Amino acid sequence: MEAVPGTPFGVVHLDVAPVTSGLATGALVAGIASILVSLLVICFGVAFANDGGAWASGAFAVLGVLAGVAAIVTGLLGRRQIGRSAAPSSVRFTGRGLAVAGISCGAAGALLSLLGLGLALLIALT
Repeated sequence: MEAVPGTPFGVVHLDVAPVTSGLATGALVAGIASILVSLLVICFGVAFANDGGAWASGAFAVLGVLAGVAAIVTGLLGRRQIGRSAAPSSVRFTGRGLAVAGISCGAAGALLSLLGLGLALLIALT
């Protein structure tokens, strides 16, 4: 407790427990969803290649890429939020590993979605 000069009062700084960043958690969830959707892209493109699977694969590829980009953007925002210095009595955020994992999963999911779409189109054209 610090005394305020000229008064009998003091200032107390309370410790606030760190909180896991919601942006980092959301990035990981979106990244995992992107990977799961990319598996659908590959499955529809390969299994139903002769029955219009490329169309279904294309629709899911758009969803997979959008989820991947959302994971990357949210993860970068989460890392920025976690990296900010906080005053002693304000909330500090943790979860840098979650943010990095979300960025990685989002990039992998978007890339796998595009590769799955390319494979589906290749199989459909041959």
